[in-house]
Formats: sequence, structure tokens, C-alpha cells
Amino acid sequence: MSDAALDVVEFLLTTRVYNDDRELDENDLPPRYRQVFWPDGETDRDRPGTDGDSPLGIERPLRATIDTARRATGVDNPWSAISELMFTDRDEFSGSLELTQPEMAEEWFLGRADERVLHNPALAAAFEDEVDGADYEAARDANRPVQADRAWIDGLLAEYFADEEEEEMLDLVDIRAPEEIETTLDDLVLTTDQEAEIHKIVKAIEHREYLAHIGLREIGKLLFVGPPGTGKTSTARALAYDLDLPFVEVKLSMITSQYLGETAKNVEKVFEVAKRLSPCILFMDEFDFVAKTRSSDEHAAIKRAVNTLLKSIDDISLIQDDVLLIGATNHPDQLDAAAWRRFDEIVNFPKPDVEMRADILRLITRPMEIADFDPAALAEETEGLTGSDLRMVLREAVLDALTEERTELTQEDFLDAVIDFEERDNLKDLDMIEGDHDALVAGGDISGGASADGGHSHDH
Repeated sequence: MSDAALDVVEFLLTTRVYNDDRELDENDLPPRYRQVFWPDGETDRDRPGTDGDSPLGIERPLRATIDTARRATGVDNPWSAISELMFTDRDEFSGSLELTQPEMAEEWFLGRADERVLHNPALAAAFEDEVDGADYEAARDANRPVQADRAWIDGLLAEYFADEEEEEMLDLVDIRAPEEIETTLDDLVLTTDQEAEIHKIVKAIEHREYLAHIGLREIGKLLFVGPPGTGKTSTARALAYDLDLPFVEVKLSMITSQYLGETAKNVEKVFEVAKRLSPCILFMDEFDFVAKTRSSDEHAAIKRAVNTLLKSIDDISLIQDDVLLIGATNHPDQLDAAAWRRFDEIVNFPKPDVEMRADILRLITRPMEIADFDPAALAEETEGLTGSDLRMVLREAVLDALTEERTELTQEDFLDAVIDFEERDNLKDLDMIEGDHDALVAGGDISGGASADGGHSHDH
């Protein structure tokens, strides 16, 4: 029997088990199934008998139809995949699918796909005693939580930002679900120190209850420091992906440059959004903006916003609020003592060394055809370049080759592109190109594995 049939029968069994067992909740449904049944942009205030305090949940009964089965499994024609099975039927008028003999369906499925039960919490709960290795708690723990679903995040935001005036605040933050983040920690080239700091924070997240019990609460505020393009943002996003946490990103200059009279309120709102989405990661880019503002004659409203920011950082906690705070700055020299002491861990992001550059080159050229490619030799020629810079070199080489009607590149193409990039970078130093270095690398990735800030990635 085809995998398509197994996919559809698993879906039908899961919806049946979930409808029958009222002790199961959304976290017992695989994410690919949940996304089919989330209500669209409503909150529970629209449902009779509810209090309106949370996103609208998934209602029972789940309806297994040709459409929901197609969207949940990716099988183009679900009925064709199972129509020859003796225990299935469909209603041509409504498009619903059903198991006419559930016990036979269970026997058929478990005889062919018991491994699937190990990863499906609803089925693990139903067949824990019948399938070797099935463990409901383990399957549930390994299942991505509902808080990581885009639909859940959108529902929560729709509830919290109910009126048009508050909705403007969402323009100040970029909120990503883990499923929308492409880079994982395994895709990144990290230094030993970076790996150690990240490992510590992962352990702190895993053992939050223990840390709270012993009174160790000042944990979970990281500051990433380093030049543009060295992977600060991509590492923070990868951490969100690996930990299944919503990622709330805010640029501090954005908060304090818009709605000038509302700046302090905006800061408070950002932290409130993070707390509402918790557990989550709150990533605050351009943290050096704090120091610039504190030492300048900026507008009083902006100074109040910065003071509110520092107080909000003091008041938020990984242990109490389930919010991991990560600040990032390209200019650590501009931070004063008041800013430094808000963070319990400082993580340095230096420009990549020669081995890291070689790894980055191997990754970003992986989908390409290159004659006589020697990434180690090319890395020797790119001293001082960041991950973002290397992607710009790659782009230049590709475009030059295309002008000659070539899609196969050579080592010489890359070496020429390095020279072109360095000449272009020198123009910036002569103030002949407006803007800072970020403007030269803002285009980001042209292959599948890179993030916008040029995180160092490699192929494992």
C-alpha cells in the first residue's frame, strides 16, 4: 500500500481519536493537522460562553473531509488513495471521509505504520499498550507546541490588539513563528565560546522550575556583540527555531522614531507583547541606540522611552515570564555601564576566521556547479570579510557569469568578484556611497541557507 494511503488513514484515525477522547488538547495534534483546523483570525470572545481572554482554540468535532485531508497530508487526491480499502467511505455531497470499520482500520494501520504512532501524540495515547515503544508523554513533549503555530500567534495578537489604534503597534515588531524560520543552530558556524553560551541558556530554559526554586532568577538576558553580518540575528532566530519559540524582533530606533509622543508606551507594549506570547524570544536589535540617546540632547520623550526600556528589561525574566531577552549591537564601545549590567551573558560575534569562511563558502555554493572550486584557497583571499560580505561576493560572481551566458562558475570568477567587492567597499570609506556597510549587504541570501544578517552557516 502506498505512503499516500497511510498518510490519509493516519489523519482519519487521528481525527477520530481526538474527537472521542476529550482529555486530549491541541498539543496532542501534529502541527500539520492543527494548521488545518485553527479558526481564521478570531478570538474566543466570538464564541458563546467564553471569556474572550485567549485565541480561539480548535473546536471538536474535527471534520475529516477531502479538503482537510488534502491540506493536512499533502496528498492531492485523498479519496483515490484510500478508495480501495474496505473500511473507508466518503459522502459525495459533503466531501467527508470516514472509517466505516474503525477496528479494521486500526489493525490495518498498525500492521504497516506503527512507527508513526511514536511521533503522533493522539495515536500514542490511543495505542500506547499495543505498539512497542509508544510513549504518550514522550510523543507530546517532542511535538511542537501550539504556542509555536502561526495561527495561534495571530489569534493571540488579534485578541490583544483589538482596536485599530493598538494595531499600529504591530508595525513596530516583526513576529515570526518557528515554522517561518529557515536556519537552525546546526546550520551555523559558531565559535566554541558561542556554542558554550548557547548551551548554557538552553539548559536554563529546560530547568526553569529548578532555577526558580533555588531563587536564581537573573538569568536569560543575552547581549550579542559584533560587526554587521557576523550572525547575531541569524543565531537568535535559529535558537527560536530549535526551541520552538515565537520570535519577536524589534529595532530600537524604530520604536523611538515613530509616534514620538507615544515612545514610552510603545516600549511597554513591546514587552507586553512578548509576555503575552511567552514562552518566546524577544530580540532587540540596535541596542547601542540606548547609549546614543542617553548621552545626547535627544527629545525628552525619547529619553523617557529609553529609561522605560531599561526598567522594562529589569522587570522581565526568563524564569518568571518565560521570555528570553537577546540584545544585539554593532557598537559595544558605545554602551555605558547602565546598559551592560542589564545582561547576564555577553556573546561575542567576531568576523569569521579562515576556516569559518571556508565553511560559509561551502554552504552558500552547495546548489551551484563550480569548476575547480577550492573554498579553502578562496577563504585565504577573503580576510576580514563577514558572512554577508561573502554572499555579496557570490552574487557578483554569479551575475558576471550570467552576462557571459554561463551558469557554471569557476574559481577565477570568485577571485575576480572578491577584487570587485573590495573596490566597492573602498568607495564606502571615501564617502562616495551613502549609508553604512549594512546597505551593501542588505540583499541577504541568494541560496537556501542564509539569513538576512549574514549568519555564518556551514554544511554538516
